Amino acid sequence: MGRPISVGDKVRFLPARGQTDVESSESWVVRAISGTGDARVADLIEPKSKSSAKRLVSDLVFVADFREPIYPGLASTGKVELGEAKPFHTVINAENYHALEALMFTHQGRIDCIYIDPPYNTRSNDWKYNNDYVDPGDNYAHSKWLAFLERRLRIAKKLLNPEESVLIVTIDENEIHRLGLLLDQVFPGKRIQMISSVINPKGASLGRDFARVDEYIFVVYVGAVGVRAEVRDMLDESKNAAAATSVKWSSLIRGGAQGIRTDSPGAYYPVFVDVERNAIHSFGEPLPATSGRDDVVAPQGTVAVWPPTHTSGVEGRWGIGPEKARELYGLGALRLGKVVEAQGKFPMSYLSSGIMEKVASGEIKTTGRRPDGTLIVKYPDQTKVTQPKSVWKMPGHNAGEYGSKLVNQLLPGRKFPFPKALYAVEDVLRFFVGNKPQALILDFFAGSGTTAHAVMRLNHEDGGFRRSITITNNEVSAAEQAALVSKGHRPGDAEWEALGICDYITKPRIQAAATGLTPAGDAIEGDYKFVDEFAMAEGLQENVEFFTLTYENPALVELDLAFERIAPLLWMRAGAEGQRIEKREGPFQAVETYAVLFDIDASREFLDEVDKATGIRIVYVVTDDESQYQAIAGQLDRQIESVRLYESYLRTFQINTGRI
Repeated sequence: MGRPISVGDKVRFLPARGQTDVESSESWVVRAISGTGDARVADLIEPKSKSSAKRLVSDLVFVADFREPIYPGLASTGKVELGEAKPFHTVINAENYHALEALMFTHQGRIDCIYIDPPYNTRSNDWKYNNDYVDPGDNYAHSKWLAFLERRLRIAKKLLNPEESVLIVTIDENEIHRLGLLLDQVFPGKRIQMISSVINPKGASLGRDFARVDEYIFVVYVGAVGVRAEVRDMLDESKNAAAATSVKWSSLIRGGAQGIRTDSPGAYYPVFVDVERNAIHSFGEPLPATSGRDDVVAPQGTVAVWPPTHTSGVEGRWGIGPEKARELYGLGALRLGKVVEAQGKFPMSYLSSGIMEKVASGEIKTTGRRPDGTLIVKYPDQTKVTQPKSVWKMPGHNAGEYGSKLVNQLLPGRKFPFPKALYAVEDVLRFFVGNKPQALILDFFAGSGTTAHAVMRLNHEDGGFRRSITITNNEVSAAEQAALVSKGHRPGDAEWEALGICDYITKPRIQAAATGLTPAGDAIEGDYKFVDEFAMAEGLQENVEFFTLTYENPALVELDLAFERIAPLLWMRAGAEGQRIEKREGPFQAVETYAVLFDIDASREFLDEVDKATGIRIVYVVTDDESQYQAIAGQLDRQIESVRLYESYLRTFQINTGRI
């Protein structure tokens, strides 16, 4: 991926178009390359048998076997920027083992929470081992599953913050006991607990066995981490009415029989919206009965939004007059959701007079403001907090209603097998990062992207700055693979990649959650209804960037000729926030959170620049000379981390070859 084939590379043959079997499953080494363009031919040798062959370069793929070092980079494939000063969530399309190796350079010992939903090994072609789907009848399926997961868990262990962090793993009955033993082996001496969570109250038929209604959640406690107390009863939902803390925002559109213009002429006025900024510009005056909408001229750069006309043709009205609207907007109690101008969608809501009276009296608490300036309000906890129970039965954890159905709302017409219930993931994360507004959460079996979605929702609830790192591959299902092969397609073709998990489900789902728009550009139908209630079309005002993992040539890295691919890793290590230094330009560069010294001769000017800056957390120094690096590092503020390039980068992946 992203790695041109060159002399000395280890490669394998791609299957011929229209076929699934490959001519050779061995790894070959490129001895020479001749020709140009699509006619480039590689001269190959197979190290074991010493056999030789020639193949078109386009029929080869670069490979790195397990325990061999890889040198990763990242190529950006798009972004969503709606969170203003917030850090970026990152989504990485990659084989997750190699992506975890990349995070060893950027986030070793820094992850607050890892949530994973690995393949359950149901013997139904639901996961791959050694790049092929596991045969349902494979006698070694359990052993392969354990080996596959253990390699990833051993790296994950090093990524977790040893002082205080948590690993959360969901599973069903197929591998529950083996997983428990594996976790005890990988995390010896750690507290490990198992939760039973009802996700399908109707029950899944298991033949003559009991119908399954639940799944299991393993929690591995690292360091001083503990469960955050909760006001809700996770076992008995009927006890939670008094514990509700969400505050309802009313639609600005007046509904019901009285929601017509003639009933309250003073509530028929334009709201001027700046579509480009997705913001309210101002509120107009009530329109006299003798005037029409065309008589109103909108301020430059805005459009006039009027109360909608009923299906009967009768003109509607707003729920409040313009003076009240101006007052509430100034207080942060009137907000605009995600605008879809082409569809005439301008969702607006406000806090009613009754709600505002409770805000003024303190009965409803304000806990901050969202990036758009609107209030974050909630009822205070009405019941005594208690330690959550180890069995959960929550309507919001229904995987059909809040997993499959919700994904269909976000991605109409697209299907993903067994997505997690959004609110189930949100709940389990809240127990550990609910009181950590800047927590970093990793999911390296991301599937449909539920974990990133849940983290964004947590931020929306309390104005937090939590970040998620989402890792998923772009595999197609076994059935889709067969259909694509029959049409002559293979991995790497646009037709193949378009149907992969990342490009078809994960990436568009996270985009939809952030923007409030489906992939077709339509406003998402329906509301979030959990600890809060609001239209999904409002979006979640977060920043997200999407990447594909690349495999870099270490010789080019060492010669400082691969900086553009390494650049995103440096940015992520500095917090994935603000600007990114994309190219090597000038002797040094500095942005909000980090700086890079390219030319050691400019060290004095560089150090002066770093001293004057505020917010720099990390400095990268490009030099082959250890003594020069140490001299520069010694002059930095103690709060600033220093990293030597590219020695630190190369060493990370040379020692991290699976022998952990």
